[in-house]
Order: sequence, then C-alpha cells, then structure tokens
Amino acid sequence: MPDSHSQNAHKTILLVEDDEVVRMLTVEVLEELGYNVLEAENGPDALAIIQSEQPLDLLMSDIGLPGMSGQQLMAAAHQSRPNLPVLFASGYAAQDYQTGVSQAKIATITKPFSLDLLRTTVAGMLA
Repeated sequence: MPDSHSQNAHKTILLVEDDEVVRMLTVEVLEELGYNVLEAENGPDALAIIQSEQPLDLLMSDIGLPGMSGQQLMAAAHQSRPNLPVLFASGYAAQDYQTGVSQAKIATITKPFSLDLLRTTVAGMLA
C-alpha cells in the first residue's frame, strides 16, 4: 500500500499568501507532506500561474490579499478552471464563500491553523 507522501507527490498546490513568513512556513509543511507547491505573493501572480498550462490540484489562498481579494482570485480562477478546489486561509471567522456558479470544493481554515488541521483539510479536499 503506497504511503501518503508518494500519493501526494502527484498533487500540485498553488499557495497565494502575501506574508512571506507565513508563505514560507506553509510551503515547508506542504512539501514535507509530499505535495508539489507553487507560490504566489499576490492575485495577479497567481492568475498568471492559473492561466498557464501548469497542472493544479488545489488553490490555497489568503482572503486578505492586497489589490485582489481571495474571493476575487477564486472568481477569476474559476473562469478558466471551474473545478479547481479552493482552500481559503483567513484571520477572520470562517465564512461561506461558495459562489453558486462553481462546482468546485471550497473550504476555509482560520489562521493561525494547526499543522494537523492543514494536513487533514488539504487531504480531504484532494480526495
């Protein structure tokens, strides 16, 4: 039976976070779990990756991005990738960000989040 790291190695997550320290720590944890992780500091950089041919299995984004909110990023992402699951990380209470248009899985975790919550939430969204 393959371990979770080998199964995760084929999954690519785009992490969008403007706080460099939070981004670096989250990337480190996700990579330790075996995921391929692409990074973007803001919405426009993330959209360039989303609109490329790069395979993506999950968009993980901060809600409060400068210039383009996480919700705006999700709406733009779902125009070209309507089934891309989105995991929001927010310093505020969890809200329902389902757009009604998208068929993708959408979830929110509240920052600061535990490593166990991150692991189980990401695994559940990619199952």
